[in-house]
Amino acid sequence: MRSVPLWAGVYIGLLAIGAALCAAPAFDSSAGTPWSEFALLAVLYTGCEQITRSRLVGRRAPRGMVGFFPVLLAGVFLMPPAAAALVAVPGAALARVERRPVLPRRIWRPARYAVACWAAAQVHVALGGRQLLAAGSPAAPDFPVALAPAAAAALVFALVVAALDGGVLATAERVPLRSAWRGLFPRSLAPVLVHGFAGLMMAVLWRSPYGPLAALLVLLPMYVSCWVFAQYHRERAAHQATIRALVQAVDIKDEYTRGHSERVGEASVLIARELGMEDERVEVLRFAGILHDVGKLGVPTRLLRKDGPLTPEERRVIELHPEYGHEMVRGIGFLGEARSAILHHHERLDGSGYPYGLVGRQIPEFARVVAVADAFDAMTSTRSYRRGRPVADALTELKRCAGRQFDPQMVRALVRALGRHGWCPAVTSDEPEPQQRAAAQAAPAPMPTPAPVPRPRGDHAPLAGDRPR
Repeated sequence: MRSVPLWAGVYIGLLAIGAALCAAPAFDSSAGTPWSEFALLAVLYTGCEQITRSRLVGRRAPRGMVGFFPVLLAGVFLMPPAAAALVAVPGAALARVERRPVLPRRIWRPARYAVACWAAAQVHVALGGRQLLAAGSPAAPDFPVALAPAAAAALVFALVVAALDGGVLATAERVPLRSAWRGLFPRSLAPVLVHGFAGLMMAVLWRSPYGPLAALLVLLPMYVSCWVFAQYHRERAAHQATIRALVQAVDIKDEYTRGHSERVGEASVLIARELGMEDERVEVLRFAGILHDVGKLGVPTRLLRKDGPLTPEERRVIELHPEYGHEMVRGIGFLGEARSAILHHHERLDGSGYPYGLVGRQIPEFARVVAVADAFDAMTSTRSYRRGRPVADALTELKRCAGRQFDPQMVRALVRALGRHGWCPAVTSDEPEPQQRAAAQAAPAPMPTPAPVPRPRGDHAPLAGDRPR
């Protein structure tokens, strides 16, 4: 959205006009707009938007305070629809804009929230929400019946915001409509519902004998929860950056297997899902798959890129990479079980693997998963020194080696997962793009044995898989 396309400009302009039409009735003298309440809510929302600019707490303030929905939804529950549409306008218009162009974004944000708040307030009024909250004095909210109109209003708010976001993606970024809207509403629904119930509590306290000051107390736990959530995402982003840097270093060093680590992570997740692992373990297993070859950073580059067969001494050096990798990640606490997979992913069930020759269930579960994912991607990937096998042939080879090299349970899980989700074989060579595409198209074609191309590497693994990685 650095330069706004014509249709995006038209879309934003129409949205701004729509927002103005929604808010216009609030200025009618007969509307009875409670301007004092509006001012308090607008100032409060503006403060939430501006808190990230504060020198005192700006760097520590959670990004979740930007677009702080409890305040907006409290306005939805307390104000007439036209006035509710206005609550977000000052704060959203003055909010920080970090990307250019600035002006369309300054118009877009307040218009989007104004339309969403107006629609949510209309639904809340239509369902009798204001009467159930007992706007008179003293207030006597009718719970739990009052929860239904509030939940419906929050649902509409999330739906309108998602629809408008999808529209601007389609017009400004030229994303296909179906792709633009995909996932926007489900991702925003849970946070908006939580913020909606917090806004409902604000509205109830606002109308209570304790007044608006009591309503402000609701924001404190919401702020803390936003801060914790933001810390979690910040920490997760740091984890991802750490792993990305390690994987990029491996890919740069071993050009023959570029992209292999990411695909092993994906295949490991498919197996883990099929086995019914909990989400936390699935995430750690994905890290294990991505980092399984990080120990290559300790192997001389000349060995990783050598053309022709390896000597026994050179092979022994390469076979040290699981131990190198384990040492590299030993101090990374969030990896958990992933460290054992990095160390043991070349062990074999019959005890002929390395580095310790573990047998059967002595091999950690994560290592048994990664071993299957690693061998599968190695067989199906087209590289500069050989074409990849078709997926069906690779699965046949895994089944043949199950019980000796691989855990049969993990092989069956991969077969079932691929039957449902499929797999796209990759080209990881450093050939020019036309050659890569040709090789990728040739890879799925049935053939009894992979046809070699120049630059043989002279590897002869006794069972399924590629050279020691």
